[in-house]
Amino acid sequence: MSTAIVTGQPVPGSSLESDLRSLGFEVRVAADTAEARALLAAVPADRRVALVDARFVGHPHALRLGLTDPRFPLAAVPGAVTAQPAARQALTGAVTRAAAEGPAAAPETAGGAPALAVDSLADRVVTALDADGTAVHRPELGSLVAAVPADPQARNEARQAVAAVDDEAVRLRSAVKSRDGFFTTFFISPYSRYIARWCARRGLTPNQVTTASLLTALIAAGCAATGTRGGFIAAGALLIASFVLDCTDGQLARYALKYSTLGAWLDATFDRAKEYAYYAGLALGAARGGDDVWALALGAMILQTCRHVVDFSFNEANHDASANTSPTAALSDKLDSVGWTVWLRRMIVLPIGERWALIAVLTAATTPRITFYVLLIGCAFAATYTTAGRVLRSVTRRARRTDRAARALADLADSGPLATAVGRIARRGLPGLAVPAAALLGGAAVVACAALTGFGGFLPVAGALVYVLTSALAVARPLKGALDWLVPPFFRAAEYGTVLALAGKAGVNGALPAAFGLVAAVAYHHYDTVYRIRGDAGAPPAWLVRAIGGHEGRTLLVTVLAAVLTAAQFKVALTVLAVAVALLVLVESIRFWVSAGAPAVHDEGETA
Repeated sequence: MSTAIVTGQPVPGSSLESDLRSLGFEVRVAADTAEARALLAAVPADRRVALVDARFVGHPHALRLGLTDPRFPLAAVPGAVTAQPAARQALTGAVTRAAAEGPAAAPETAGGAPALAVDSLADRVVTALDADGTAVHRPELGSLVAAVPADPQARNEARQAVAAVDDEAVRLRSAVKSRDGFFTTFFISPYSRYIARWCARRGLTPNQVTTASLLTALIAAGCAATGTRGGFIAAGALLIASFVLDCTDGQLARYALKYSTLGAWLDATFDRAKEYAYYAGLALGAARGGDDVWALALGAMILQTCRHVVDFSFNEANHDASANTSPTAALSDKLDSVGWTVWLRRMIVLPIGERWALIAVLTAATTPRITFYVLLIGCAFAATYTTAGRVLRSVTRRARRTDRAARALADLADSGPLATAVGRIARRGLPGLAVPAAALLGGAAVVACAALTGFGGFLPVAGALVYVLTSALAVARPLKGALDWLVPPFFRAAEYGTVLALAGKAGVNGALPAAFGLVAAVAYHHYDTVYRIRGDAGAPPAWLVRAIGGHEGRTLLVTVLAAVLTAAQFKVALTVLAVAVALLVLVESIRFWVSAGAPAVHDEGETA
């Protein structure tokens, strides 16, 4: 249980102590600073602790936001500050300094009366933490009230302000993301937020809802795999139900502030697992009807994964870039000020809500082949639109990329021992725009060699060797160029495209499903890398990248296997490789995300 130390003389009629208990705090009262320090020292080191001024007036949800969010070691609202165990030492030191300095004089209003109670111990502690340069999270309260009134009149005004705002309505609204897509905003969130509140009141956790969403999607995939019209209709309905639960888990996490390391891993990976499992279910259902669409299913997964890598790479490249002077960005901001253009642009990129609704409707009303055709066309248009806009932003801005951004792009590149060794020999690498050009040309070479030659030839191996060389040159220097964020997406497209082309050329039953499994396993590794970087936990360990060969090593291996094995043997080899990669990356990923060192964040979902 967490402990809240209420400092100062109790205020008659205050609901502060009951509000704190409702938030899960054990309440202790300290009449003065010395007693507060003694109580703080007595709190077990493994507990969250909060200091709250007894004169605090505000909404319970303001206290909830300020004192219970597990993502931040230190957090504060006016009149209250909290520390998790990792930040207890910083809090204790700040309390000691605040006690030594004593209260400051209160500023006066125009009428001569004190405006605020600046002698609040909690606020003085926050000031001391700021002076030390310690990061203290301050949540956006919006219309919520959190104040320490200095006199009875101010207290009465603060209470009136509290009564004028519906705390629960604000809490419910804030559970919904502000930048969701059109379909999610107008067709899902109006009722899913109430499902989230229902779950919270019954003690359900976001992880349980996330798991229910996954199970629903897997059942939907199973229905699609039946290949019957009834199965397709049921699959479409269940896919929408899965998406409702997918929205609910995030809304529940925000509503109840239940964020966890396990939740971060589940939410970050299950969306992709659900969508790609559904692709496989559609392909199996089509096969039952005599239509082989595995190439389309694999193509859809590759396109969608590459779209995400574009998003991730661009965002990481510009995560902390300075001097953003892009006129393209300025135009985009201007368009966002016009209501209808906001929704149009959000729909054009085919975010997850629109995409899943499209898939569900097409599954129920048409065939898997038509579903994949429409999906591929829509995603290709969205990818062209977003990538073109980001390229324009990059070439028209003057910005200095940081070492952190370069490191993130290098981790996203997923270079293995071959590229590393060749890069050491090259050392100087390539200048400017030659970096993404080399990644593009090398990737195009290996994919073209695999797609345009018959199965069993050695030309794809030669293309893969060229790819090893160009990919090594592309990452030989830090990726700080204007368009260097394109390097990881080019690598993903090259590796996945080569596997698709060679499996398609094999011409035996089972080759494309095996390729689907291999690409899914490797894609999981790439998504896992992204979410570790987002949590400031770094990339997966170097041994794992070496063990699975890096993107260039896997590409070369697949081309060699295609050259020396028969088509039937190649299918088996792809299956074995898929299982081996999946086992390695899943075991390491699970070990990391359930460990104490994993970031306690809840993924907010991808726009795409």
